[in-house]
Amino acid sequence: MNTVHVKINGIEVEVPSDYTVLMAAEKAGVHIPTLCYLKDVNAIGACRMCVVEVKGARSNPVACLQQVAEGMEVQTNTPALRASRKMTLELMLSNHRMDCLGCVRSTNCELQTLAQEYGADPDKFRPAEPMQPDLDESAIHLIRDNSKCILCRRCIAVCKNVQHAHVIGASMRGYKTHVSSPFEMPLADTSCVNCGQCIQVCPTGALTERDDTDKVWKALSDPTKHVVIAPAPSVRVQIGECFGIPMGTNVEGKLIAACRRLGFDKVFDVDNAADVTIMEEGTELIQRIQNGGPLPQITSCSPGWIKFCEHYYPEFIPNLSTCKSPQGMYGALVKSYYAEHAGIDPKDIFCVSVMPCTAKKFECNRPELGHNGLPDVDVSLTTRELARMIKKAGIIFDKLPDEVADDLLGEASGAGHIFGATGGVMEAALRTVYEVVTGKTLEKVEFEAVRGVEAIKEAEYDLNGLKVRVAVTSGLENASKLLDMVKRGEKDYTFIEVMACPGGCVNGGGQPIVPSNFKNFHDVRAIRAAGLYGEDANMPLRKSHENPEVQKLYKDYLGEPCSHKAHELLHTTYTNRGLYK
Repeated sequence: MNTVHVKINGIEVEVPSDYTVLMAAEKAGVHIPTLCYLKDVNAIGACRMCVVEVKGARSNPVACLQQVAEGMEVQTNTPALRASRKMTLELMLSNHRMDCLGCVRSTNCELQTLAQEYGADPDKFRPAEPMQPDLDESAIHLIRDNSKCILCRRCIAVCKNVQHAHVIGASMRGYKTHVSSPFEMPLADTSCVNCGQCIQVCPTGALTERDDTDKVWKALSDPTKHVVIAPAPSVRVQIGECFGIPMGTNVEGKLIAACRRLGFDKVFDVDNAADVTIMEEGTELIQRIQNGGPLPQITSCSPGWIKFCEHYYPEFIPNLSTCKSPQGMYGALVKSYYAEHAGIDPKDIFCVSVMPCTAKKFECNRPELGHNGLPDVDVSLTTRELARMIKKAGIIFDKLPDEVADDLLGEASGAGHIFGATGGVMEAALRTVYEVVTGKTLEKVEFEAVRGVEAIKEAEYDLNGLKVRVAVTSGLENASKLLDMVKRGEKDYTFIEVMACPGGCVNGGGQPIVPSNFKNFHDVRAIRAAGLYGEDANMPLRKSHENPEVQKLYKDYLGEPCSHKAHELLHTTYTNRGLYK
């Protein structure tokens, strides 16, 4: 690789020749502020916060776009640059509704942080009339408030370039410019897949998840309701970030303890349902292979991916596994298996899940995901929402003891834990399918070829002469590329795992929001996933089919995987939402 020597504030540094000034400054240990830049997603120089001075240049370029050159000398912190950035921030604040005390992004708002750092006066250019909220509340998973939007266009870029949905863009011009859907349609009327990646990249409070915590507080205070909760696999290595615990730390024990102190009657584990998912999905795959069913079979755990498939690739609906997601299976088993075991009328059970995903809010309301007129899950909270509940209750999270989930639906294998990382569902399935098909015990349970954050991962495995070709992808732009190759006949797979969010659930739309100045230079997906893989590696139980609670479930209640009763409770159907049906 060709390298060049540049000076950043007098610090000489050698960097690859294709680096930008922003990247070179980071290597030199110099932080340049940004608001619109997002690595590999949005580099448009719109916010003008990263302007720098380059010796000999006629004008000040933006660091996120300016490529380095041999001998380049850059200044990032002159009086003129500081004054320019301060003025830029004050102009942004003049058109920004100041709702900091009531905003969920307060203290984790990039605009707020920079305004404090540069001493920007929020009232310097503020109009006489106070700004009013400019809301789109149509969607079930998020609320958009354009009165807090700074037109960084990160949300537009991630929706188009990462998630392939293209449902938002910049409308009008000049002072009237705003983010909206085509023809000013409500977001709920578009082909939005509810993934929440736009929330993750928004630097302010313009995009937030719809807060359902009041529904949970109400249920907890209702003596007639038996309220249960269960966290998804990835939540245990993310929620700690909300309480100052290092990223990727597994805080499962404290998470369970916190839920009990909030007043939940039972704390289960969605990882248990993930193990059940493997039993159903793995058996379904074997049956499709043996009986000539639609192949490739494609995973159904990610509701954002499911809705994407229904909108954009409905021809692949027959290929989708009919299995409900682990969230759906957890809720279905709570209101049947657990309800019968505990002698509780399912109507009196209020079922809560904690998910990394805003699309789970939409999934809860799918009419297919229920039984006997009751939804499988009543409320799906994001990781952020549960963290806010814990803080509101005055629970000191890091001081809690480590506790374990309740019996019946609380024990999980390492295979269930890794569902939260891209490739985790595939690896968990392979661990079980291999042993069921071959009758042999795996000496090494790690399937490393399907791990990692690459756009598309492929592998082939020999199961006693049966060739199983698999592919794993995450991020819906990558999924689109993979499906197009399958449609053109360029690729032939037996089993495909798709997760809507890049990197999987560890990077879901409902996870703790990481400021861009960290995300641009650290792979958050890999750090968080390492926590899940580390937990799996240290567990004595690492295969879904060896989970004793799962074995008991089938022996006492379901009979066998993909039985009639299992299909009634744990499988579902899909809807063609394509433009041309």
